[in-house]
Amino acid sequence: MNPETFIFDKAKEAIECLYGITADEKLIQTQATRKEFEGDITLVAFPLLKISRKAPEATALQIGEYLKEHNSEIESFNVVKGFLNIKFSEKFWMEIFNGMSGNAAFGQLPATGKTIMVEYSSPNTNKPLHLGHIRNILLGSSVSRLLEANGNKVIKVNLVNDRGIHICKSMLAWKKEGNGETPKSSGMKGDHLVGKYYVAFSNELKKETAEIAEKESIPADEAEKKAPVLHEAQKMLLKWEQGDKEVVDLWKMMNSWVYEGFDVTYKRLGISFDRTYYESQTYLLGKALVQKGLDMGVFERHDDGSVWCNLEEDGLDRKLLLRGDGTSVYITQDLGTAHQRFTEYNLDKHIYVVGNEQNYHFQVLKLILKKLGFDWADSIYHLSYGMVELPDGKMKSREGTVVDADDLMDRMFNTAKETSLELGKLSGMDDEEQNRLFEMVGLGALKYFIIKVDPKKTMLFDPKESIDFNGNTGPFIQYTHARIKSILRKAAQEGIKGAVAAVEKSNGSLLLPKEIEIIKLLNNYPVVVREAGDAFSPAMIANYTYELAKEFNQYYHDTSILKESDAVVKANRIALLELIASVLVKSAAILGITLPERM
Repeated sequence: MNPETFIFDKAKEAIECLYGITADEKLIQTQATRKEFEGDITLVAFPLLKISRKAPEATALQIGEYLKEHNSEIESFNVVKGFLNIKFSEKFWMEIFNGMSGNAAFGQLPATGKTIMVEYSSPNTNKPLHLGHIRNILLGSSVSRLLEANGNKVIKVNLVNDRGIHICKSMLAWKKEGNGETPKSSGMKGDHLVGKYYVAFSNELKKETAEIAEKESIPADEAEKKAPVLHEAQKMLLKWEQGDKEVVDLWKMMNSWVYEGFDVTYKRLGISFDRTYYESQTYLLGKALVQKGLDMGVFERHDDGSVWCNLEEDGLDRKLLLRGDGTSVYITQDLGTAHQRFTEYNLDKHIYVVGNEQNYHFQVLKLILKKLGFDWADSIYHLSYGMVELPDGKMKSREGTVVDADDLMDRMFNTAKETSLELGKLSGMDDEEQNRLFEMVGLGALKYFIIKVDPKKTMLFDPKESIDFNGNTGPFIQYTHARIKSILRKAAQEGIKGAVAAVEKSNGSLLLPKEIEIIKLLNNYPVVVREAGDAFSPAMIANYTYELAKEFNQYYHDTSILKESDAVVKANRIALLELIASVLVKSAAILGITLPERM
């Protein structure tokens, strides 16, 4: 039951009875009562004055008296100017509590019949996943679960950027310097090994660029274009697109190393995809659409053979779609994959989780698809997010200064271990249990710290700050859940079962004010799920989860539970704890966080 919906319906009934008019629904405005006033829900009287033909206070008073007289769920009301503050009875909150308790589907919204595709991760096969990828991955996977909780069918996809000049750079460096090194011979994860050669190429390019710049007295950006090693990489890309066997075999071998490395990282993060696309298999689809655009007169071919789309009349720029040598660019394959996906799945929406540095790219993508005649282009949504920075500055892949995802997870594990040992939260656990807990807490801290920040904001990630058992962190929520489960285990040992008291037994003594506040918060969970889904913001779920954990801890500190003398009240409180634990698990699951049974 939604309190605002209840008051909306009853207010509509009251207006019709009092004034003989069926009010326009837009005129019935409700909101949560402000904290400085007594009440649960506030009805705003001002929009109703044309109907009542009375002053704001008189209108609110008349409607308040009618509601209290005709609804036993309303305990009292007060009027502040034109605002009718309504306080519900304990009976009302007991009914809500009873409706939530034991409802396994609580928080799962009804099916919408809509199919939404979410693309995230989308790594390049020239380096391992790093901290920036982690924000993308965690945001994409949590948004997917959030949309599922909103009743949508969600298809989670990954587009692997497995071709292009950046891939050839790693390949060329390995060919020149690798001496046959493999993940097995080196003992390195495959993605780390390939990333090593990407850095090696960049170092050689820097060296050649500096030499040319000095010799010819030209700027570095001009000198880089003349660097022999860059020309070699460009030739290798052309050979790849022409199907040269030696280049293709090298590409297959090195990419396979990377995929094996990615799979290990994904598994540890708890990430999976319903389908993986590869740019090497989709870029030709884009070329076909480029030809369609030329035939339609939407695109133009220049003298050097390159193909462009002029978007200047739309307030944008001229966009390259094919290079003069016939090779494609990023947007070429994006056009192809978008067309393929909407054709295959009849999508209602396609969400791309991509950093904010690509905002312009997605503006262009949607506009070009519209020019090609695809109305579904309006269903494309770019979930843009800010970059992740470290206390010591930004990361740069080419310079090898990124924080690898694997190294970061190891660091989180070790920090969780160190913190847990210091706090002595390992009583009775063997080594295997302890290691599972360290992994759970470390990854919980990482996920929560990243997801709790609004996606649009650039964030500073501090591993040490993320593992704090007393702050707005994943470990605080995990410890709260473990504390609740500990109480419930003790209750079970004492033969105490949770049970919501029958409404007719409610006599004003079953619920404390704090318990009503918690019931309100719990009852608001489906509303938060809906609002977070509409905003594509798991951060709203993270903040809700923290508020619920915080409310429980305050309640636990001030309230006797197992030592409560009244058996009915005690059973009620155990049922409340069971419900809190259940909602914590559900909300944390949307974030991809596992809550331990004990700590």
